[in-house]
Amino acid sequence: MQLNSKQIAHLRGLAHTLNPVVMIGNNGLTEAVLKEIDLNLNAHELIKVQVSGDDRALRKSILDEIASKVNALAVHHIGKQLVFYRASDTVKASAKIVIPKI
Repeated sequence: MQLNSKQIAHLRGLAHTLNPVVMIGNNGLTEAVLKEIDLNLNAHELIKVQVSGDDRALRKSILDEIASKVNALAVHHIGKQLVFYRASDTVKASAKIVIPKI
């Protein structure tokens, strides 16, 4: 899925008010964490993930790994917050995220 900069900015704006739904702790990116991220993407489409630790390179690699393993779009990475988007068929039509066709 490829989005242009305006569409990504739209998703970033929507994610601004979200609280993290998954926290990645000292054990790193485990299968349980990936499963939880997958479940939350199915339920919400747009989620925030909190990563502990101060290593920016590690957080960037976690961002890329999550995006590839759960087939999601890495929308944003700022500090210890990661934002992911993946369209879901299980979300109610009224809660579905509409991405502008720009």
